[in-house]
Amino acid sequence: MKTRLHYNKTIAIIIAIMVIGLSCKKYLDVKPVSSFAPEFVFDNVNNAQKAVLGTYAALTGDQGYGIRINMYYAYDEDNMMGQGGTPYPDGERRDLAHYSVTAANTQLSGPFNQLFSGIERANLCIYYIPQMPEYSTGSNADKFELKRLYGEALTLRAQFYFEAIRNWGDLPWHFQPAFLETDLYKGKTNRDSIYNQLLVDLALAETLVPWRTEVVSDERITQGAVRALRARIALFRGGYSLRSNKQMERRTDYLTYYQMARDECNVIMQHTADHKLNPNYQALFKDNICAHKIDPNGEVLFEVAMSGGNSGAGDSKLGYYNGTRWNNLGNGALTILPNYFYMFDSTDARRDVTCAPYAINSNGTFVGQTLVNIRDGKFRRDWITPSVLSSSAQYFGLNWPIIRYSDVLLMFAETENEINNGPTAAGIAAYNLVRARAFAANPGYLAANPAPATKVGFFDALVKERALEFGSEAVRKYDLIRWNILGTKLTETKALLALMAARTTAPWNTYPTTMYYNKVTTTSFQWLSSFYKPNYTPTPSTVTYMGVNWLNPGNMTTTILTYYAIAFTPNKSELLPLPQAALDANPNLVQNPGY
Repeated sequence: MKTRLHYNKTIAIIIAIMVIGLSCKKYLDVKPVSSFAPEFVFDNVNNAQKAVLGTYAALTGDQGYGIRINMYYAYDEDNMMGQGGTPYPDGERRDLAHYSVTAANTQLSGPFNQLFSGIERANLCIYYIPQMPEYSTGSNADKFELKRLYGEALTLRAQFYFEAIRNWGDLPWHFQPAFLETDLYKGKTNRDSIYNQLLVDLALAETLVPWRTEVVSDERITQGAVRALRARIALFRGGYSLRSNKQMERRTDYLTYYQMARDECNVIMQHTADHKLNPNYQALFKDNICAHKIDPNGEVLFEVAMSGGNSGAGDSKLGYYNGTRWNNLGNGALTILPNYFYMFDSTDARRDVTCAPYAINSNGTFVGQTLVNIRDGKFRRDWITPSVLSSSAQYFGLNWPIIRYSDVLLMFAETENEINNGPTAAGIAAYNLVRARAFAANPGYLAANPAPATKVGFFDALVKERALEFGSEAVRKYDLIRWNILGTKLTETKALLALMAARTTAPWNTYPTTMYYNKVTTTSFQWLSSFYKPNYTPTPSTVTYMGVNWLNPGNMTTTILTYYAIAFTPNKSELLPLPQAALDANPNLVQNPGY
């Protein structure tokens, strides 16, 4: 079992000191639940630990990576669609997914407030921990722990700010506790300045936080997580983003940040005892994340540790809001797009992990789904242990993976290609490590499909590989934005879906209209024929089977093309609108372009 971060029991301490000097500014307001003063909270190492654990807690729950940030904000993109269907527009999650969101949307303020609450919690830890006598003159154990806590707080602040920036762009600069601020009604600070400070902070955190194998295995941040986050932020600092002039722009010094990302990834890649790929892609999700276990390979460098307890305050709805349904329990809200399903090669092991083309009856038998009703499968209900298959609960305590080692490898390959104006042997080797795991059962695939030799070709291959590797992990939309191809990919996907629905051109006119599955097994879901070949007629004497209308043009038109990214507007939809409540609370905040 995982060694859990028990932060919800100690969150009162950090919340209590957050109210010192706070104004009525709504997105920094926190009501006190305790009378503890900072002199008590940061009086000893144990309490300082509780303060930092309370900062971790701001990542969790309904307003964090329990549902909204990772399962509302990250869609639609070219692989997956968010909550579809009626009512639309709805003033909340469907509008978010399909880009018709407004400042009054009911799903904006909660995550926005929680991210800034996390920033304030981190600021308090960053301010007080280095002032503790034990930080400089304590025992070696105390100094080690306090320095680690200081590095964790710096890293957490970076993650909170990074998430806020990639969704809302330029934001107010808050790098000290609110009680030290002379101006609590700050306007926006250019995101480049904020990113630059975060990169400096993370460079310091690297010197404070140990590697994974140097400490007890749990879900706390270790040095690999710090470096991987620094690499990711550097790529966003060097990538495209929507600016206040309503243009997508990339700064001229972007290669400086690609080099920074490359160097961080390279350091992680040298620490093979700390981080490597899980040899089995399915096991990473089924046997570790869904089994509430820490991956022994260290592939998940940074994860949000949910406290469990069936609570919207510190748990997650992974497996309930998304994934497979049992006897109509669960939302099944995220949809694998038909074009994404067919992006996978038939021998790619990631397809049947990422895509779950079935539901489950109350008796445990499987029900095959049509191509337009496939759900994401990495966090599927029927993989969770202890079993929650028939549970009516909405919270299953599954952790959210923020960064995996495969991302480090592919970031390294991307930066090598960009810096050197084409792929290098080292970059290709990193790219092929990810592919080799996916095609372990078909090793000839890599030889038959070598890495492209040109810069453009290799970049295109990486765009595809990242799609195949990170489906349903809230990575894709933001990748497309930093590459400035989100609008292009959405347009291409709509056109491709229309071609699939028309079924007048190859290969769509050769793929099956009906797929058959074994309808009596309760051990595993079994299709009886190939998705990539014409219709197959099963033999009744061989197995009890059921057919589904697999590639149905009418269903694709009414269930996907009607809603998918319907209101996307270039040079607007790359950012969310600032919540109206934040604008009302701070007269110096200016709404984002186009809203």
